[in-house]
Amino acid sequence: MSVRRPTVRSRALAAVALGALVAGGLTGCELMPSDDGDASASTAEAPKEKPPVAIATNVQRRDVPVDRKLEVTPEGGTLKKVTVTSKETGRLAGRLKGGGARWVATGRLEPGMTYVVRTVAKRPDGSTSRATHRFTTENLSLDQQTWAAVAPLDGETVGVGMPVIVSFDIGVTDKAAMERHMKVSSTPQQQGSWHWLSDNVAHWRPASYWQAGTQVSVDLDINSIPAGAGIYGQESRHIDFAVGNAHVYKVNAQTHQMQVYSNGSLLRTIPITTGKDGFTTRSGVKVIMEKHRRKTMRSETIGIANEDDPEYYDLDDVEYAMRLTHSGEFIHAAPWSTGSQGSANVSHGCTGMSTRDAGWLYDMTLRGDVVEYVGTDRPMTVDNGWGDWNLPFSQYRAGSALT
Repeated sequence: MSVRRPTVRSRALAAVALGALVAGGLTGCELMPSDDGDASASTAEAPKEKPPVAIATNVQRRDVPVDRKLEVTPEGGTLKKVTVTSKETGRLAGRLKGGGARWVATGRLEPGMTYVVRTVAKRPDGSTSRATHRFTTENLSLDQQTWAAVAPLDGETVGVGMPVIVSFDIGVTDKAAMERHMKVSSTPQQQGSWHWLSDNVAHWRPASYWQAGTQVSVDLDINSIPAGAGIYGQESRHIDFAVGNAHVYKVNAQTHQMQVYSNGSLLRTIPITTGKDGFTTRSGVKVIMEKHRRKTMRSETIGIANEDDPEYYDLDDVEYAMRLTHSGEFIHAAPWSTGSQGSANVSHGCTGMSTRDAGWLYDMTLRGDVVEYVGTDRPMTVDNGWGDWNLPFSQYRAGSALT
């Protein structure tokens, strides 16, 4: 799938705590005491001004790393209230701990921002002390941030074979750091795992096909998380999708038949044709990746560009086309081969059927529906399309950065 990098930074602050503080000691900060009404009407009779409660943070004034977990601590008193804000992003989430012994951020810093830390502290005698501190975070370019595109789409209903697909526009080298903040949950709950196909692509699938009717949530809490090599996550994402009926289509290239099952019941057996010699259709588990009511198909996509080649083809408006692989295998209507459907394999690798059967199948099919092929000696691979189901789950899980 193509990944489109955003041209405008759209940031969503995540409200979860980081697992550990970035190393570094606490440093003192300038205080700006506010007027607490201690001055009397007569200067000569004014009591001695009480010293403010000293406030320290674990950040410097400029170029604070965005993965720093902000902490505020008092000396000579306790914190009553801490607010940390920036004009662009509003309030940074955090909480008081230890009865006011410190304040720890639960939200993450954004790049290129000025933050204002305002504190109200209590002295031992019960009076209050106020202070203000400012700091700025490092300014990151888009080339220093990686943005994640996610499939399925939010609100989409998909088939039982649909993997969760996360595509990063800039490669992730610290996969473990990112994966710790990439969560998939479902109702009903189903065991599953991430599997990295490359620095840019990670998939998640359950141990076996999704249960029909499952509700799934994907939480990528990656904003400001280090991705390695000076790259940070650009935006957290949350996606909810649903799993529809269990559609499994079983194709046998030797018998030239497709059996169409829905929720375990056989709905129809369809005569088909698959790839002829030299263009053998792959055996294994495939997943419907995309649907096209009409699609132009040209032989250049399979390496045949010479119009004088007897295998050359240029077909406009092929109906009911559903992609199975990156390399160009589709299920589609093939009215030109109806005489061979059910008896011979004559295609260039696609699965052809009558226009009537193709239209019926197209109407019921969801992205993520499963097509299981047998009968050829050419295997399906994991990375040619969404071939996640061609690995046993134990091997699939080994592709996690946290294994």
